[in-house]
Amino acid sequence: MFSRKNKVELDQQVITTFLSEGCVFDGNLKAPAYVRIEGQIKGDVTIDEGLILGEKGSITGNIITKEIIVYGTVNGNINTHSLEIRSTGRITGDVKTQVLQVETGGNHNGKLSMSAQSNTAASKHAKAEPVTV
Repeated sequence: MFSRKNKVELDQQVITTFLSEGCVFDGNLKAPAYVRIEGQIKGDVTIDEGLILGEKGSITGNIITKEIIVYGTVNGNINTHSLEIRSTGRITGDVKTQVLQVETGGNHNGKLSMSAQSNTAASKHAKAEPVTV
């Protein structure tokens, strides 16, 4: 009766911005869609849709985005709806997310705060405590 649109995985999205291996970007980066980073960024990163940080990629700064897949290295805080840390991924900093997936070998050093969003009336009145690891 009801149809549900199939969600396209982040790593299957059309990349609109790409920073290749060997490139160094010094400053804050803002982008409206999907970004893949294989180079280095020294500054804060704000992406409206999604970010893929490749194995050779590194970010020294804070990240705000809807979705992120980390194959590379992050030294900074991450605020996102969905975070995947792949086996080669390394994060040093605090993470705020609703969805977390970590492959064996993936690494996070810092605070983790998770909260689930729900539209039920009962959960709107309940006070949720963040989970800190």
